[in-house]
Amino acid sequence: MSDKLLLEKDGPIGWIVFNQPEKRNAVSQEMWELMPEYVNDLAKDEAIRVVILRGGGDQSFVSGADISQFKDKRKNMADEEEYRRISARGQDSLTTLQKPLMAMIHGYCVGGGVGVALTCDIRIASDDARFGIPAARLGLGYHYRGMDKLMALVGPAYTKEIFFSARTDFSAQDALRMGLINQVIPKAELEKFTRDYALKIAQNAPLTLRSAKETVNQLLRPAGERDLGLLDTLIADCFNSQDYQEGVKAFGEKRRPKFQGR
Repeated sequence: MSDKLLLEKDGPIGWIVFNQPEKRNAVSQEMWELMPEYVNDLAKDEAIRVVILRGGGDQSFVSGADISQFKDKRKNMADEEEYRRISARGQDSLTTLQKPLMAMIHGYCVGGGVGVALTCDIRIASDDARFGIPAARLGLGYHYRGMDKLMALVGPAYTKEIFFSARTDFSAQDALRMGLINQVIPKAELEKFTRDYALKIAQNAPLTLRSAKETVNQLLRPAGERDLGLLDTLIADCFNSQDYQEGVKAFGEKRRPKFQGR
């Protein structure tokens, strides 16, 4: 465990908190190293139905990579490859999580912070949120994996604008217009809204949520790379589940179903 990356559980909601507010929650290599362990914990816990990423303090979601580490841990291409391997493993653990993953974004969401947000299924931002990727100001090469995720959401024209301008002041409304986020909420209401939304999602059938998430992910791949057999299996799992029987019964009895994920 670390005081810089926190794991919290609140009923059916799991929280992962980037907790380095003195650096606007910049992500260190050590934080990325811990991420797969935290995600695996939440993935295995059947009581957890939804996971939310957030930043500590009131100034930032994630302001990017911890630049103070660049001189020691990213000083050349060999070091960069090692950092990329570690951070990619952390991001992959988030991307492949089979449970719904939400980002609760306030303040700065820039550089690597945008990359963190892109691992999520739903992104809710406060009206004070600011977005951008200032890679062109640092002279670094941005990996195509991150650019591919961004372009899948906002398209090539906005992707080029974000990178060419290197702006870090795109507003929450700008991000909403681009398709980078799902909703904009007044900052004072952000945490309650996000938590309430997560609780609503947590009441739905876990196997259906898993199937829907995987289906969207597969459909984003080129047609020849889609695992349609996996999707057929996930759909069959839904229809063969106790939850399906419970859902149909609850509908007939006009009551809320109680899903168990099996």
